[in-house]
Amino acid sequence: MMAGDASGQDKPIGIHPETGKPLRVVILNQYYMPDVASTGHLLHELATELAALDFRVEVLTSRPSYGPRETWVDCPLRETVDGVKITRMWTTRFSKDNLLGRAVNYLTFMGQLLLRVLVTSRSDTVYLYTTNPPFLGIVGAFVSLFRRHAYVMLLHDAYPQMAVWVGTIRKGGLAEKIWHWVNKISYGRARHSIVLCQKAKSLVCGTYRVPRDRVHVVPNWADRNALTKKKKPESEFAASHDLLNHFVALYSGNLGLYYEFETLLDAAELLTDVPFKLVFVGAGGKRNWLADQIIKRELTNTMLLPYQPYEKLADSLAACDASFVTIARGIEGISFPSKLYTSLAVGRPILALSEDDSELRDLVESHRVGKWSPIGDAERLAGNIRDLMNDPDEADRTGERARRLFERAFTLRACAAQYAEVLRASHPLIRDQRCATSETIGVQVEESSAG
Repeated sequence: MMAGDASGQDKPIGIHPETGKPLRVVILNQYYMPDVASTGHLLHELATELAALDFRVEVLTSRPSYGPRETWVDCPLRETVDGVKITRMWTTRFSKDNLLGRAVNYLTFMGQLLLRVLVTSRSDTVYLYTTNPPFLGIVGAFVSLFRRHAYVMLLHDAYPQMAVWVGTIRKGGLAEKIWHWVNKISYGRARHSIVLCQKAKSLVCGTYRVPRDRVHVVPNWADRNALTKKKKPESEFAASHDLLNHFVALYSGNLGLYYEFETLLDAAELLTDVPFKLVFVGAGGKRNWLADQIIKRELTNTMLLPYQPYEKLADSLAACDASFVTIARGIEGISFPSKLYTSLAVGRPILALSEDDSELRDLVESHRVGKWSPIGDAERLAGNIRDLMNDPDEADRTGERARRLFERAFTLRACAAQYAEVLRASHPLIRDQRCATSETIGVQVEESSAG
């Protein structure tokens, strides 16, 4: 990717137009590859792609600790991988499912990070703060009070809105007010911010009075090389779990509180008369609830399987005929389901479940890459599944459209190019640089489709 300099000459976007040296970027996040956290893998891919665009990229993170203990991998505290310099800090590693343990993990990470950045902050660097932990951006705001510290905020999950929705803190309470005050400072002092969807942009701009031209919608992505359209009979996962002779609707990913599962189970109860399987793959806060529900409802057509290692993800995703993408009521804008992009990548019809005024619904329906059902309407969901079962040719065409849409708009290269524009526009060594990222996911997709 190239950018024009003052003399009209094109240079790689990661290179300073006058000195010819790489622009330095530091990414800060609690989790990073080979940790199993999805944000860790996304940031690894982003960092690698930014390095390929000639940025000098460094990462500050912790040791693997997100998933079950058996997924933890011993890693050196300092190493360079794929052109990215990684520094891992020692932190506690209590279970994230325990509120106190998670809080201690946050404190040991945040305390070290604050001291490190305060001492080592450089005026020739742009820092990318994520929301993992959810109040990480305050480090950037605090350091910028004492040092020349240019930073960008990356919003994956919006807090305290998420904590209020879950019930961890009380709406209107002191904790929420303090958190909003911290966020207002963090977003206000950031040069730019990146969010995943238009509702998240409206949330940031409306809640914290951030100018709209400083908040940019850039979606997440999936690996176009690792995740391809593979036929179901070629899936070892499908064969090993006796899924080849059934129409399989798959939910693969975080089995957490932010996703709608009850409508899926209700629909499964309506589909006991056909060769149908509802398959859940993953781990999270609602896994035990799902296991209990399957037994209580006597759902012989529903399976709950464990988390699959990343290297087996492509094969497990190919084991289905349609892929569920859900988001709970009141969550869109606070969060957005990244599993949409992996589902599009493997070329399967999307079974979307959301509220009526949803960007997820708009994308699925406007590009004819699947079928949408409203939360709570199990009969419509079951009907949509029956439609796909009864017209396999159209289901396959829908999957083909899904893959084409992914190729146009949701590859790492397409999304990293937008990150590069924001980071370059925010870099302290680049003056009068305009950020020209798309206003919304919809605009980005339509522009890509026009090609």
